[in-house]
Amino acid sequence: MNKLYVWGIIITAAMLGATYVTVGYQKGGLNGDIVNMLAIAGAVALVIITVFVVIKYVRQMQTDTATGELADESWDNIGEYKNPVPMGWAIMFLGTMIWGMWYFTVGYPVNAYSQIGEYNEEVAEKNAQFEKKYANIKGEELVNMGESVYLVECVACHGLNADGNNEIDAADLNKRISAKSVKHVIEHGSNNNLLYQGSMMPDRNGLLNMATGQVITDKEIDAVSQYVADGLQNQNSEGAQVFANVCASCHGADGKGIEQVAPNIATWDEKLIVNVLDYGKKGAIGTMPVMDRLNAKQKEAVAVYVMSLNKGE
Repeated sequence: MNKLYVWGIIITAAMLGATYVTVGYQKGGLNGDIVNMLAIAGAVALVIITVFVVIKYVRQMQTDTATGELADESWDNIGEYKNPVPMGWAIMFLGTMIWGMWYFTVGYPVNAYSQIGEYNEEVAEKNAQFEKKYANIKGEELVNMGESVYLVECVACHGLNADGNNEIDAADLNKRISAKSVKHVIEHGSNNNLLYQGSMMPDRNGLLNMATGQVITDKEIDAVSQYVADGLQNQNSEGAQVFANVCASCHGADGKGIEQVAPNIATWDEKLIVNVLDYGKKGAIGTMPVMDRLNAKQKEAVAVYVMSLNKGE
């Protein structure tokens, strides 16, 4: 017997044996369940058919020789045989196309029922009910809702204390921004399309000190980063001077931003937080994902809650 057939028998036996052992060790085995029996029958059929097809084509490659009429064209003396598409293949191809068109239009049209569609409809319905029910809550109730959402959606990265595990995993939400984050944005720039459409902050090579006419230096970056991280408090510091000459033209003299130009970097504001939840954000620590599981009211609540963490500043 040809070795190929011997190996086919061995592989088939091994795979069927593995299937038997696997099913046998399951609790209850087949348990007389027709679905389980059909599944095993299908597995057995697949094993046998697969091994048979592999043997057939390997054997064909071993024994067949190329025959037929060569086409007139050749490339580097390499020709092609005139091999018409087998009639059976052509019929199957056309049949598949016809079946596909029937499936998408009649058999299971694209606008038919689906579990995903039902889920999306139910989510939209529940979100509408949620927003209608809580549309008018304000003050402490809104903060409490924000805290509840935070504990479900945000705590995994930002932590129970909202400090981002000392800014290892995420930003510290107890303050507006850290020196590390400010420095990263200055050095690498920031695509503020995530916050304000049509505005982008350049990297350090595009930031000029208006007093010197020179590109911002490493020393100036360190100084202004610390100044911003400290809440723009020390007006007599070197960082304050750098901020006035480099940053104020976009972020404003008080750092509270200019609409459609640059965000508020002095304090949190609701619009900025909601936009970060809407679009995500890349920074010194990593990338914050888009929080598309939250509806508009939940995002508003999270923003109010984060702002409440900073009231003591």
